[in-house]
Amino acid sequence: GMTVRDLHLIIGDLSQRELTDEFCAQGVLLNAHAEMLLEHSCFDEHAARTMTVTQRSVADLGLPDGCTLPQILAAAKERGFLPCPPDMGPYLRLALMEQEQAPDSVLSAGRVPTGALHVLSEPLSEDYRFPKGFYLRVADGARWLRGYWCDDDYVWPPESQVALCLPAPEDAP
Repeated sequence: GMTVRDLHLIIGDLSQRELTDEFCAQGVLLNAHAEMLLEHSCFDEHAARTMTVTQRSVADLGLPDGCTLPQILAAAKERGFLPCPPDMGPYLRLALMEQEQAPDSVLSAGRVPTGALHVLSEPLSEDYRFPKGFYLRVADGARWLRGYWCDDDYVWPPESQVALCLPAPEDAP
């Protein structure tokens, strides 16, 4: 599969409208959860910054039996990774247009979809119904930016792929 290793990415330089126009131009499909996330005020700031993104499985984070989202975020921090900013997902989608096709085309089945890359960020809302973040997937040749929802009890399988940020050199301890 295509794995992301230390990808340097400029994020935050496009408006919501520019992102949406870019998705239209590139044929990226959104689900309703992604549209809801894109309306969040975190997309209003337009402070361009360079982030370094990397991909790991939940098992890579020392969780061989899988884990809940809060536990995954905690394990990632213990290993020196940072959650992605909440506006990372759309920029990562545009950067990873060569993402491999998922092995099946089931879009929503109440579990982590195959071939998905979840962009892990701190939840934007305390409201448990609000989407937790974005994930990237290619199904039936269509490139998706999808929002996802899960509760804090849902156990992610160990093979789940997540995107995290590396600290900038000046932030490193």
